[in-house]
Amino acid sequence: MKHMSHWAPALLCALVATTAAHAGVTAQEAARLKTDLTPLGAERAGNKDGSIPAWTGGYTTAIPGFKNGGRRGDPFASEKPLYSITAANMAEHAAKLTEGTQALLKKYPQTFRVDVYKTHRTAAAPQWVYDNTFKNATSAKIDGGVVAGAFGGIPFPIPKTGEEVMANHELHWRGEAWQADFRGYLGTASGQRVLSVEGRGDFQMPYYANGEADKFNGGYWAIRLVNSGPPVRAGEAITGVLNLDQDKSSSWVYLTGQRRVRKLPNACCDTPTPATAGVASFDEVDVFAGRNDRFDWKLVGKQEMLIPYNSNRLHTPAKDSDVLLANHLNPDHVRWELHRVYVVEATLKAGQRHQAPKSRYYVDEDTWVAVLGDRWDAKGQLWKTIWSHPVVMPDLPATTPQQQWGFNDLISGAWYASGVVNERNQHYKIVPRRPDSYFTPDAMAGDGVR
Repeated sequence: MKHMSHWAPALLCALVATTAAHAGVTAQEAARLKTDLTPLGAERAGNKDGSIPAWTGGYTTAIPGFKNGGRRGDPFASEKPLYSITAANMAEHAAKLTEGTQALLKKYPQTFRVDVYKTHRTAAAPQWVYDNTFKNATSAKIDGGVVAGAFGGIPFPIPKTGEEVMANHELHWRGEAWQADFRGYLGTASGQRVLSVEGRGDFQMPYYANGEADKFNGGYWAIRLVNSGPPVRAGEAITGVLNLDQDKSSSWVYLTGQRRVRKLPNACCDTPTPATAGVASFDEVDVFAGRNDRFDWKLVGKQEMLIPYNSNRLHTPAKDSDVLLANHLNPDHVRWELHRVYVVEATLKAGQRHQAPKSRYYVDEDTWVAVLGDRWDAKGQLWKTIWSHPVVMPDLPATTPQQQWGFNDLISGAWYASGVVNERNQHYKIVPRRPDSYFTPDAMAGDGVR
């Protein structure tokens, strides 16, 4: 049975699973969201040397020439790198580089580099998202493995635990309803690039259905995808709805060979994903999209790190091949900036199994996006570095990866790039919310072809 897209794994995994219950903060703590913290919980102030500026409302200025659904421009296209980091000088910057980034510099010293640009704190959201985040701060909790008492905003803007930080990542603001084209490429160790998936998807977040808190039943994410390529997969489709309560999540596929719809089993965690030819696992989608109950989570703290950010320049080349080198993304089109991130470590619990018994995630304080992640294998070797590329979208407004994620296998040399849109004309189109009936197996069956 084939899965229809690189996003399908996220449809099969729970948001959070932990036996402990964590309550919201006090009203006094929540008041900081209107003083020294941003409305989503980041520090408003910049850092001491000014390399990270103060947050002043984010980026909400329309990009010249942009039309809803069209190709997205780069508001910072005229900027040049402040400096570049290579294998030769990375020791000078090691404190601000993840272990995975350093490993890539060492593994591909002739082609991989980190171009560091001026930091722009572009994160923004509608006022109603800010208002809901303020309410969530005192009411949200994780109880019996399920996020409760939250709606329409970041659930834990002042997090106390690693589980809360990762829940913020899963429920970060990325819009209410949208449509996007996509491609995914598998890179082989020998330098070949193989198209693994191509299609169009409809996405919806009932969790962010403005004004409909009374109708929210826990189904926080809905998706419907139809593949147009590669030819062997044209016509395949998938529909799914993720619920905060894992037992209520469901997804279905349309199989062209059988001309019928089938319900998918609840796969998750380190199970290989067919959409990536088995080189990525379900919980590597969007850096992390899995259940938390197999791990003990440690909130290490907050650090200043160089991360991919404001990555619109990755969209501007006209050809996919312009941004895909043999072994990694083309550094000419990858923008890195200095930002504060939450560092969260995951360690496999006793009695549980996972191919990666240790992981570390870097979650941006402004957007709550897990931008980078590193994984170690059972031998203690640094195995994979996972990445996403937040894009400035002032039309929402938001700064979110827009399904641009991928990873590099530091041992085998294989890699994967998702959300490649350079040869696609529709990047992210804001659309009206669709009825719940649209995200059902019966509705999907009409889209299946061949």
